[in-house]
Amino acid sequence: MSIRTIIAVLTLSALGGCASLLPPPPKPDQVFVLEVAPPAKITPPTAPPHAVLAVSVPRARAGYDSAQMVWVRQTHGLETYARHRWANTPAHMLTPILVQTLDHSGAFHAVVQAPSSVAANLRLDTEIVRLHQDFSVQPSRVHFTLAMQLVDIPSRRIIASTHLEESEASATEDAYGGVRAANRALERLLPKITAFCNQRALSTLAP
Repeated sequence: MSIRTIIAVLTLSALGGCASLLPPPPKPDQVFVLEVAPPAKITPPTAPPHAVLAVSVPRARAGYDSAQMVWVRQTHGLETYARHRWANTPAHMLTPILVQTLDHSGAFHAVVQAPSSVAANLRLDTEIVRLHQDFSVQPSRVHFTLAMQLVDIPSRRIIASTHLEESEASATEDAYGGVRAANRALERLLPKITAFCNQRALSTLAP
């Protein structure tokens, strides 16, 4: 074996040894979604043909307007998971869920996402006030709070407004436990949202 070959072999061995000392690459983020089982379709629809509801993309208060998953351990302090996040902002994930749920309620002739080319009578505006996992209690709990306004589009008048809230204990003290609790809280919020919209719409759109 020539001197040049020996040097090349030793160099490769040294590089291999250095590579083995490098830290492993970081694990990819774990990504989660807000989702619920699709509601059963109510037939026939109970709404008049002119009852069309537009659902705006929800807003979110400061601290809840990103894809970061928020948790708290003290009052007024928001913290986020480092390697766990939502697939999109909770507000954007909530939009199609609201549209589908309200459309399946049977209270409206149609439900569309705003903005839309379809003419609507009413518009639902929502805001995520809180969506976090609270570790100041054991077991930790997820708090999900929504502010809502139902607007009469032709008159630009607020027909009704409310705050709806649900909390759910986490089965495990980690991000995945918080995700499962958030989705269970959302499942219980949806019937309340539907009832709020349906009752106000019937009184407003009644002939």
